[in-house]
Amino acid sequence: MRQTELNLSEEDRSTIKAICSKGVHQSREVNRAHVLACLDRDIPESQIMAVLGIGRTAVWRARAAYLQGGVELAVFDVQRSGRPRQYDTNAQAHVIALACSTPPKGRQRWTMVELERAARQESGMQSVSRETVRRMLKKTILSPGAG
Repeated sequence: MRQTELNLSEEDRSTIKAICSKGVHQSREVNRAHVLACLDRDIPESQIMAVLGIGRTAVWRARAAYLQGGVELAVFDVQRSGRPRQYDTNAQAHVIALACSTPPKGRQRWTMVELERAARQESGMQSVSRETVRRMLKKTILSPGAG
């Protein structure tokens, strides 16, 4: 397939250079920025794929997204539909810290019900459910009382 030429504006080049040089972006975003920079320098798709370890489709999608909507659409992920997370990583860390702490007086280990009650005492977690606490612990491969 014949490559479509891609010519970035000076503003887009500086934006892409900033994304590639600063370590505050996700790896997918950095890869897409590298793809655009390489296409702007007329580097063949096969060489881009080999160096970045990506497929031809990723190169095509980055090019098409840039031509359709510029750097923002090509590099950054579009907001997805769906309900946003209710509890952030700090809330999850509090629940995990609770599970790793000493259990309540008179108990040898934490139960899910006790963890739920203790988590509800934390600010911003008054409506946390037992199932939510269980899922938070499952992500870390912890179980109440183990340790």
